[in-house]
Amino acid sequence: MMPNSHYTYRVTWSPEDQEHVATCAEFPSLSWLDEDEIEALRGIRTLVAETIEDMRANGETVPEPLADREYSGKILLRTTPDVHRRLAIEAAEARVSLNRYMNAKLSLNS
Repeated sequence: MMPNSHYTYRVTWSPEDQEHVATCAEFPSLSWLDEDEIEALRGIRTLVAETIEDMRANGETVPEPLADREYSGKILLRTTPDVHRRLAIEAAEARVSLNRYMNAKLSLNS
């Protein structure tokens, strides 16, 4: 298994470059451009593997893959009192807890 196999990769189209751009969420400064989306993915995976190798050789801490992290399910969120009030009212009108209401709101985009 390659040392970069659990990282989070994304390939999108870049209108500016007129090529596919591949990125890795754990290494936001890295990207790879290619006309072919599969080759863009291969390129970023190779670049990440090389970067990991260099980091290890230099004694640097390698980022943990997002997929391998443990998540508690608890998110602490700061907001304004006005937004908090509005959300609490909307939750009450929907006859659900604020927690359930916020989960539903956050899940809309996933």
